Amino acid sequence: MLVGVFGVWLVSRLSDGAAAAYGLANQIMLTFMITFRFVSLGASVVVTQYLGARDRDGADQVARAALAANLWMGVLSCGVIAVGARPLLELMRLPESLFPMAQPYLVAVGVMLAFDAVNFSLGAVLRAHTHTRATLRLILIMYAVQLALSLPLMFGFAGWPGLGMNGLALAAVIARALSFWMHHRLWRELLGIRASFEDYWRIRPGRLREVLHIGLPGAGENVAYRISYMIILAMVADMGQAALTTHTYTMQIVHFLLLFSLAIGFGTEIVVGHRVGAGELAGADRQVRGGLVVGLCVCVTVVLATALLGPRLLGLFTSDPEVLAIGSKLLWLTLLVEPGRTINLVVINGLRAAGDARFPVGVGVISMFAVAVGLSWLLGVHLGWGLVGVWVAYGADEWLRGLAMSARWHFRGWVPHARRTLRRVRLNGRPA
Repeated sequence: MLVGVFGVWLVSRLSDGAAAAYGLANQIMLTFMITFRFVSLGASVVVTQYLGARDRDGADQVARAALAANLWMGVLSCGVIAVGARPLLELMRLPESLFPMAQPYLVAVGVMLAFDAVNFSLGAVLRAHTHTRATLRLILIMYAVQLALSLPLMFGFAGWPGLGMNGLALAAVIARALSFWMHHRLWRELLGIRASFEDYWRIRPGRLREVLHIGLPGAGENVAYRISYMIILAMVADMGQAALTTHTYTMQIVHFLLLFSLAIGFGTEIVVGHRVGAGELAGADRQVRGGLVVGLCVCVTVVLATALLGPRLLGLFTSDPEVLAIGSKLLWLTLLVEPGRTINLVVINGLRAAGDARFPVGVGVISMFAVAVGLSWLLGVHLGWGLVGVWVAYGADEWLRGLAMSARWHFRGWVPHARRTLRRVRLNGRPA
């Protein structure tokens, strides 16, 4: 996230138009990334389940299946962007004057996505094996290389003028290629898996079905979230430039707050997957409940500190008194939103790891559109509450989903799915 913020700052040194083109192209990139994430997400969960059942061969077969699936999707995405960069930018209503900057940058980003697709699967499997620190070190090295290359490639050196935005994209591609090599090496050193050329192109339908059983519902939830968020963002844009600016700056801060809950949620998912695979359902239950307590304590502490420092944090972005006043109020309202989101993230990851992947999607889609979008319009637009109404809608959506997920877990609606998952893992512990 820090690298993303720094990227925006670097591009803004070129021009405001470059920053607009960069932001819009990245929105397209993030949309394509959803297709990679559902395979890596599903692979991570299924691998943890096989490892919990002490079936290392089954876990390795799932890992190899995820590699090929994501490589094919990465290459396909790269091709779509290479051919359709201009139509995609036209669809997003990019001003004609910005096409010379945005179009070549987006094509370069397409190459980066091909590497990212494979890296997502490689990293997800490493984390499923609990090698999270090694993965973190790898990511830090990758971004350090990207940042080190960005400055000279963008702005030039020794009389060479540089490549502008395309230099930033080239730095990202080189860093991703290095990341692929490091991931591949960690697979050999830490996991003892030597991925062959065949592993990168051969589709394994049997193992892939297991991955998609978990991953596809997760992708549906992500797609629904992005669509509902874009609808709400359009409503905010209609409230005026000040509202849109305040929303943008406040969300930059809120996204950092999310990292704490996401970290606990992902950790819960890994441990619960191992517990379920081992048949330790009582241990899985304790893990989710314990993670929830820790998550809520950390969440409230961090959000409270952020709200108290609100004017100072927002002052890093702007000196506009209207933006500072409204943004500070929104950060206090975040105390309403984030605990609900924490419950949501921790319990949803637990449900997914137990094999109960469809319930969160069904509740999520209804809540995101009926509550988040509906209340944003009713309170923010129709009743004129502005951003305060939008934040209340965010909070209502997160709490509704969080309470629904908690009830599902508390009343053990996940247990039949966990038992089916355990039977599947034990039955499928053979070559695909």
